[in-house]
Amino acid sequence: MYVRHSAAVLAAAVVIGAAAPAIAADSSPSASPKPTYPAELYGTTDPTYDGVWRQSLAMLAQDTVGVKPAPKAVDWLLTQQCADGAFAPYRADAAADCDAKTLVDTNNTAAAVQALVALGGHDAATSKAVTWLKSVQNKDGGWGYMPGGASDTNSTSVVVGALAAAGEKPADVRKDGQSAYDALKQLAVPCKDDDGGAFAFQPDKKGKLLANADATAAGVLGSLGKGLVVSPGKETPAADCTDGGYPSPLQAAVNGAAHLTDALAKDGHLTSTLPGAEDQPDYGNTADAVVALAALSGADAAEKPLRWLEQNSAKWAKQSGPAAYAQLILAAHATGTDPRDFGGADLVKQLNATGPAPQAATKAADKDAEKDEKGDSPFGVWWYVGIFLVVGIGIGFLLSGRKKGPQA
Repeated sequence: MYVRHSAAVLAAAVVIGAAAPAIAADSSPSASPKPTYPAELYGTTDPTYDGVWRQSLAMLAQDTVGVKPAPKAVDWLLTQQCADGAFAPYRADAAADCDAKTLVDTNNTAAAVQALVALGGHDAATSKAVTWLKSVQNKDGGWGYMPGGASDTNSTSVVVGALAAAGEKPADVRKDGQSAYDALKQLAVPCKDDDGGAFAFQPDKKGKLLANADATAAGVLGSLGKGLVVSPGKETPAADCTDGGYPSPLQAAVNGAAHLTDALAKDGHLTSTLPGAEDQPDYGNTADAVVALAALSGADAAEKPLRWLEQNSAKWAKQSGPAAYAQLILAAHATGTDPRDFGGADLVKQLNATGPAPQAATKAADKDAEKDEKGDSPFGVWWYVGIFLVVGIGIGFLLSGRKKGPQA
């Protein structure tokens, strides 16, 4: 979704990604075996930096369309939680206690809270996670990616979503008298500056606020007190940034939406700022912008980028995997669009195929099997079992290849 980890995690992912092409495949008998990851996990790529994040987004998206995730997928997420309530991106040995070396963070914790609240029945886990989030709030009212890190718009906003989902009032969660809204207002670019109305991720080394599309989409939702799942809003969009300096939370959201609208006006999509990809469309941020605009002003405000995604996002989603499918489903949900016919694609089916079969599909298969056992099928139960095994082999191959999930 709009929070695709901190700059530090991004840097690590970029280094890993940049090094990969230089490493030739070694087919010798002594080559290290290809690592395997839990079958309960959505996607098949290395979950070190995004396991909990993509699991949470996938299940959250499924919930919006009435799909119940497999119990083992939910259980996997729960096992990733540390005793103090925090989540790390991925703990290979979930049976081991978390310690000072366990890199827990606010983003994965907040995403897990939103998913578990939506699924219901996990009050103990979400309560512990919220308590931990409150304990690492910064003095300016915001949150950084890592505990003790400087506040940033993305982390602060995803925590706001978790607090709201858990029934807290973000405005009342304060440190030294400051709330998340105070932190977000300080990260909003003043109207008098270039790109006024946008949000910065953090101030630069000189203290200047530089517009960031990812942060702006996040900041709009955070300022509205919204999480990753939104319903169409009814606020009147602004044509220009107004009420410069440190506006009210609502005005900050309106200003941010105005900036996004301007950025999307020409091509219908945002452009990547990653090194080497500056001229490429940024599909993830465009999906985030759709959610933000719809949350403020309804589906019409997000129509242009939504239509662009319908026509152009299929290849990106296939390469990027479960978190990307989830982002598109959440964008569709925010605008009242059918995710099962998104530019001709069934996003729900595609997302489901990246993880354990959801409960609904499992129950349907069980019903069919029961019918065959009772003689409703002329071929009998063993014919059904044989077909199911063949289909299962095919599904195994379908789930074997996809790229990495969230990115900054």
